[in-house]
Parts: sequence; C-alpha cells; structure tokens
Amino acid sequence: MTTDEAHHRLLTKLRHRDEAAFTEFVRLFQDRVFALCFRMLNNRAEAEDVSQDVFVSVFKNIDGFRGESLLSTWVFRIAANHCRNRLRYLARRNHGRNSSLDDHYETEVHEPLGQPVPRPDRMAEARQLESAIAQALASLDEDQRLIVILRDVEHLSYAEIGDILELPEGTVKSRLFRARLALRDRVSREYDDD
Repeated sequence: MTTDEAHHRLLTKLRHRDEAAFTEFVRLFQDRVFALCFRMLNNRAEAEDVSQDVFVSVFKNIDGFRGESLLSTWVFRIAANHCRNRLRYLARRNHGRNSSLDDHYETEVHEPLGQPVPRPDRMAEARQLESAIAQALASLDEDQRLIVILRDVEHLSYAEIGDILELPEGTVKSRLFRARLALRDRVSREYDDD
C-alpha cells in the first residue's frame, strides 16, 4: 500500500469519526507539527498547546479537506495559521516570550557505541553555531521564519509551501531567498558576538 492509499484510508476513517484513526493520525503527524510550532513560537509550553489545538481543528474540520493538496500540506497550513494567531495574541498581550531553545539545545547527544566521539572543541563549536542559528531563526519575522522552517527544516517542495502559504511558487522562491539572506546576516552577528 502506498502512502497516498494509506492516507486515503485514514482520511475515510477520520471522516467517520473513528477514534483509533484519530490516534493513528496524531501519531503520524505529532512530531512534525510540534517541531513546526516550537520553531515558530520559541516556547515549549506554547508549542504543546498550539499542537493540541491543531489536532482538534483537524478533527473538527476533516470534512473540509477537499484533497486538492497532500494531507500533510493541509495539516501544516492549519499549524502555520494557529502559530500565526498565537504569535499575534502574544504580541497583543505584550507577552514576553520565554525562550525554551536552551532547554532544547542542552539535551545530551549520545554517540552510538563504536562510533568515534567528536573532539570536545568541535562539539563546543557546533553547539555555539547551532545556538546562533536557533537565536537568529527566532529573531526573523513570522513569515520569514515559517518559510525557512518549511523549506530548510521540513524539506517541503516549493509547490507544497505555496499550497500551505497560498502563494505562487515564484513568490515562495523570492521570499525564501530574502529570508535566507536575513537569517545568514543574523547568524553572522550572533556567531561573531559569541
């Protein structure tokens, strides 16, 4: 069975409000939805809340999915809209975003047994660069951050991104180009400051 066939069967079950299908759906998409929300919101608790809201919206609106795009594209569109709404809400409330990126990047990475262990100086440099990239990404405006995440983190095609953002492919490419330039400039500043 192909992925498309599996998604079609899952979609049919979701439309019949099958709870087991919803559980399977969440299992399939939860990590990617959470990662998108976390990178957009830069706060673990907010990302968890928004991720849950995304799945509730999917369940409530599954009959509205017309199949004109991939199921994953539709889910990402919902997640992106929820993130934008939450960012606007937080901005209106002058809510200081508590960065949870430190929690995310301080987790230990264990090398598999038998693998060469990187030199401590190279590991420190990699963590410094990773932190600079994370901070720079968080400093982009929401539209730039979203397009970079969708292309460079989620590895979606320009067509899929265009479907999610409801933009022509050429516009996606030009906005991505500008967003990458802004990110590169911010990473350079962050990395040079450390």
